[in-house]
Amino acid sequence: MDHATARAELAAALRLTARETMHEGVANHFSLAVNDDGTEFLINPKKHFSRMRASDLWVIDANDPDSAKGPDAPDPTAWGLHASLHRHVPHARCAMHVHSTYATVLASLADSRLPPIDQSSAMFYNRQVVDEAYGGLALEEEGTRCARLFQDPSVRTMIMGNHGVLVIGETVAETFMRMYYFERAARTYILALQTGRPLRELSPDVAELTARQQEGDTKAEAEFLAGMRAMLDAEEPDYAQ
Repeated sequence: MDHATARAELAAALRLTARETMHEGVANHFSLAVNDDGTEFLINPKKHFSRMRASDLWVIDANDPDSAKGPDAPDPTAWGLHASLHRHVPHARCAMHVHSTYATVLASLADSRLPPIDQSSAMFYNRQVVDEAYGGLALEEEGTRCARLFQDPSVRTMIMGNHGVLVIGETVAETFMRMYYFERAARTYILALQTGRPLRELSPDVAELTARQQEGDTKAEAEFLAGMRAMLDAEEPDYAQ
């Protein structure tokens, strides 16, 4: 199978991430499961996010390290983190890891939690986990440790202390929208902190209600990605090749 639709969606997410300046050039990785048990997945090779095309994406078997070797192969952290996720977290059909500016600033604070101070940050209320045990590059052992922090299916965003952010979901649209809004919410929070004035935090009841109102809407997620992809269709249609 060529997984044409899956490839085009993931390539679009990579290019859109570059447009939003949330990328690290040829580093960081997005993956998407393409078989029933999630152990075979698409992932980006060493190519700049802004130039990624659907046909560039690799198919890797999470149970076969040799499948991640070869010219322009994804770097070892791609195997360590994403293969671990796709082996150990069945609901992580899609995973996106970035070192985006504001998420990484948040991950560098002693308290890296994102509090519910507005509608976007409320999306992550009770649905985030902070990894406070950074142990170096996400190679095999570190990747497995990170994956085990995602055992609660309601938690789909990991603030990777001293590192960045890792978002999982069941579709490209869901995962990309959550990653996009997390960066925006982290930006709002960091800028609010810079004022030095007290924050107006939502009450637990309102934060939880707002989070529930924003999750599980597959139609809204699909429309979000489709709207963003329209820019690529008009200006960079080669992403889907």
